[in-house]
Amino acid sequence: MDWTQSLLLGVIQGLTEFLPVSSSGHLVLGQRMLGLTEPHLLFDVAVHVGTLLAVFVVFAEDLRLMASSVLPGRNHDRRGRRLIVLLLVGVVPAAVVGLLFRDAFEALYASTLTVGVALLVTGALLMLTALIPDGKRTLESRGLLTAFVVGVAQAIAIIPGISRSGATISVGLLLGLGRDLAARLSFLLSIPAILGALVLQMANVGELQASDVTPLLVGGTSAAITGYVALRLLVRVVQRGKMHWFALYCWTIGVVSIAGSVGIG
Repeated sequence: MDWTQSLLLGVIQGLTEFLPVSSSGHLVLGQRMLGLTEPHLLFDVAVHVGTLLAVFVVFAEDLRLMASSVLPGRNHDRRGRRLIVLLLVGVVPAAVVGLLFRDAFEALYASTLTVGVALLVTGALLMLTALIPDGKRTLESRGLLTAFVVGVAQAIAIIPGISRSGATISVGLLLGLGRDLAARLSFLLSIPAILGALVLQMANVGELQASDVTPLLVGGTSAAITGYVALRLLVRVVQRGKMHWFALYCWTIGVVSIAGSVGIG
């Protein structure tokens, strides 16, 4: 993989990790377009680190709140501890599914047909959000159950083509969470999910070669920058109740993927 390919794939990862259009599905399609058929685990690690940095920057205040609630010598805030518990509950479904069915899900990454169909499902979820009013429920009122169900949506989003942010925010809205809170829970849940994926990937990466350094730096940096921009953009889109804007895009890419996979056109 050269630096231009890593730049393009890093931008794709950064934009689509948070925009509700499925980063995994777009990486599969992007790698196919560039003629890259083998998985590049080190590169996957680099771009995921980049997008993780974007979450840390945007949600720094929540992270400080959680840290101050458990570090010794601090004035412990119950809100921070509550948030930690909710994230632990929410990440359980994805952890279980990822560990038990990892090979089955990885096999799906070889199928552009699967990606296409899943993108159609993502589009339907996004369009559904246009019908959901801004909720009033808080995590304090229905926290554990809400966090778990949103976590189930995150687990389903392991399927390439199902948007993690699209699925988790949509489900949060369906459960009655306010738009701001649904987005906040979704992106905070992405932290343990991305960290878990990194741990699994790091266990299988090979030795780092000198020729790998530039593509990794370019991919990780471009993913971090574009991820930050995409994350800020989506938070505003969710606040305005306009997530359904992305539905047509998902349907279009999904149809094109399906057509390409079956040899139409």
